[in-house]
Amino acid sequence: MSMGYLVGEDAPVVWRGLMVMKALQQLLHEVDWGGLDVLVLDLPPGTGDVQLTITQQVVLDGALIVSTPQDIALKDAIKGVNMFRKVSVPLLGVVENMATFHCPHCATETPIFTSASAQTFHSRFDELGVPLLGQIPLHPRICADADRGKPSVVAEEMDSPNVRAFETVAAKVAAAVGLARAEHSISDKLQESQDLNHLFPNLKSPHEDMLIQKEY
Repeated sequence: MSMGYLVGEDAPVVWRGLMVMKALQQLLHEVDWGGLDVLVLDLPPGTGDVQLTITQQVVLDGALIVSTPQDIALKDAIKGVNMFRKVSVPLLGVVENMATFHCPHCATETPIFTSASAQTFHSRFDELGVPLLGQIPLHPRICADADRGKPSVVAEEMDSPNVRAFETVAAKVAAAVGLARAEHSISDKLQESQDLNHLFPNLKSPHEDMLIQKEY
């Protein structure tokens, strides 16, 4: 779902603050999201009405900062860190976007930004106590996958470097919000329930009600 669907394809979103807040309320509360495990909100850069409205309208598990190592982008990213901390939203970590360029022909990996910019990027987030969750390369295949509407994790081979980069970030985010622990716990309880049913076929598992609630 996108705010772009609320206007024409070529129409600019020229809205005042109140209109933006109303549109966000509709997206958050009037869309039939179905049974989701995770809902990811892709926010524009900055610390304006959009970010503040979302932090007031929903309880967030955390914020993920995505930035290139470029100096100006880094300044905006740090402002975002400070804003989310001010409104008591946990910081899950930071993702370094366009960390390197991967040549599709010779597979050479070349840094796009200066080594000084990359070092500053890492040191500043270390000082802020925000962990680096991963580095996403600038690769023509990622761009082509996005243009076709198929994420690289679906369109590419499972062992490709692009897929591994995204999966590394996803696994760390899942662990940070407790999703991985919850799935592990459910798996353990299902196994425990199966063991009890095998030993005592007529005995109801003490976890049966809880497992039903988990499914819904």
